[in-house]
Amino acid sequence: MVTTAVPVGTKVARPMTREEKKVIFASSLGTVFEWYDFYLYGSLAAIIAKQFFAALDPTAAFIAALMAFAAGFLVRPFGALVFGRLGDMIGRKYTFLVTIMIMGMSTFIVGLLPGYASIGIAAPIILVGLRLLQGLALGGEYGGAATYVAEHAPHGKRGAYTSWIQTTATLGLFLSLIIIIGCKEILGDAAFNDWGWRIPFWMSFFLLIISVWIRLSLNETPAFKKMKEEGKTSKAPLSESFGQWSNGKIVLLALLGLTAGQGVVWYTGQFYALFFLTAQIKVEPTTAQLMIGASLLLGTPFFIVFGTLSDRIGRKPIILAGCLIAALTFFPLFKALTEAANPDLAVAQAKNKVVVTADPAQCSFQGSPIAREIDFKTSCDIAKRYLAQSSVSYESVDAPKGTPATVTIGDKTITPPSATVANQKFDADSAAKIAAFKKDMGADLVAAGYPAKAKPIAFMSGQWWKVVAILWVLVIYVTMVYGPIAAMLVELFPTRIRYTSMSLPYHIGNGWFGGLLPTTAFAIVASTGNMYNGLWYPIIIATMTFIIGTIFIRETKDVDIYARDR
Repeated sequence: MVTTAVPVGTKVARPMTREEKKVIFASSLGTVFEWYDFYLYGSLAAIIAKQFFAALDPTAAFIAALMAFAAGFLVRPFGALVFGRLGDMIGRKYTFLVTIMIMGMSTFIVGLLPGYASIGIAAPIILVGLRLLQGLALGGEYGGAATYVAEHAPHGKRGAYTSWIQTTATLGLFLSLIIIIGCKEILGDAAFNDWGWRIPFWMSFFLLIISVWIRLSLNETPAFKKMKEEGKTSKAPLSESFGQWSNGKIVLLALLGLTAGQGVVWYTGQFYALFFLTAQIKVEPTTAQLMIGASLLLGTPFFIVFGTLSDRIGRKPIILAGCLIAALTFFPLFKALTEAANPDLAVAQAKNKVVVTADPAQCSFQGSPIAREIDFKTSCDIAKRYLAQSSVSYESVDAPKGTPATVTIGDKTITPPSATVANQKFDADSAAKIAAFKKDMGADLVAAGYPAKAKPIAFMSGQWWKVVAILWVLVIYVTMVYGPIAAMLVELFPTRIRYTSMSLPYHIGNGWFGGLLPTTAFAIVASTGNMYNGLWYPIIIATMTFIIGTIFIRETKDVDIYARDR
């Protein structure tokens, strides 16, 4: 048993003890596995869309798959409340032992779940249910792991120690990408898309066994043990955390002035970048995953760099600087990503813009997650749906009421047809006209230089490294906002309600503001027609966090977390 409590204001320069190394390793390794489970779904969203949402057209199916992915994020704050309360009442160790068991079993069952072709509508319903269980478990996991490590860390080194926990989400994503790529290489794309995608989910069972074994060997934290021995544990951590304005206002500021911006920068730099590469600029999925993996590998050490730096200069300036720099540079970076990964598309967009001119009353919301092909019957809808499915950016121009839509590609103009629906499908004449329109549009887009997909990018070529360099910059932003966040959240709240208080703003910021980013951004892109417009969402949130954090959030690096409960 290690006791790491030190006198108020004392900073410890000693080397890390063997027990502290074990605590960090065990907590981090278990959390890597848990993030691996959670992110498998996001990495395989395109395949899951086809397997479980086959009743929808491709665009709607992908958005629905992202919404099912987001469902896990939506319930994370509730998991934070449930497991945070247990962690503050019965202890850190056993609470996050339970969370990893729930996560691991839910992920394993996803790998066994029959698809829509086998059990119909029950498939997506059960899938969403499993995602909800994953979200609840993760809602209790992070706060437990971060609190556990922080309460073992010596004063003055909490940023450095907890930054190891911050690497786990990126390493979990990296691990999921490596296993997916390995399975695809062994099985081939056809077999992997058919059934091999299940193998990474099955592997979570073995990772679960390892994680449980590791965590069973850990002791309770010194801070919680001391508090329990003195009879100072909270009997009602929820009401103490959120029912008293003195603590509740800190929770609110932590959300709006720290974790909301941190969450959107995190998900833009890792998940949205991957989706953007594959769905918007049409890079071959395995190539995109390898480039993301390389950027993560190169960027991950900077979690430790910025966590350690925060012990010296403070958490607040690093986190808020990351939010501000990201907000100012997302647009040029993603445009540079297009130019580097699919230069033909960038040239075509500059030389031959696509413009849809239509009566706004005839244009539906293209980002609907429950839409079917037959729900888009007007000429405007048919044109925009095709362009959205083809990942072609376009500008919208309003036309007089009742005017049929037109599509202009460079100096060529096409008039899309309208359609009629009977018995839940397009009638024969409409279907033929739509097919002819799509064929003509496809030919015109090719003639205007729009590629059907990005040209292959040679592994380790100059172009490959150029893309990786841009992705690496996005990952550096992630490390700036995420590396010091655990230490800062721990230091904002007293020990007796720390698990509960820090978990809620973290999981609302990351689960709601961040987790909903891919779905929200792609809905914005589908609705507006501009492939970059989805970036407005993280830019606005990151800017909000910078302003609120600068004005209202106090620095915490010198807080003595033991003194707060004396």
